[in-house]
Amino acid sequence: MSRIEGGCLCGRVRYTSEAEPVMQAVCHCRNCQKQGGTAFSVVVVAPTPTVTVTGELKTYEDQGDSGATLHRKFCPECGSPIYSSSTASPALMFIKAGTLDDTSWLDPKVHIWTESAQAWNGVPEGAHAIPRNPG
Repeated sequence: MSRIEGGCLCGRVRYTSEAEPVMQAVCHCRNCQKQGGTAFSVVVVAPTPTVTVTGELKTYEDQGDSGATLHRKFCPECGSPIYSSSTASPALMFIKAGTLDDTSWLDPKVHIWTESAQAWNGVPEGAHAIPRNPG
């Protein structure tokens, strides 16, 4: 995989990156559950300077468990969550994997906030499970 490309449901927001992802992860925190309206959020982590975003985004400012501000970016037209960034790790962008054009290469092995995971949706055996924020 040499290029990350994706966008929102209505197509008004697009992004690209030539960088290899730093990590792929599944977040089970309650805020990701509420933002996505489902049991977890799958993210692809990319170095912020390598990602180009076109189109208008709105921002919801959330607060992480660490006290850091989490900027949740989404399309104001269709509501698709696109990515999150944090004041705790400004060099990284947490791209919502559901917005990728090609998801065939995804294979997240890290699960965070597993203590908040929905009881009906367990963490796969062999995954690296982190109960709370990885710090």
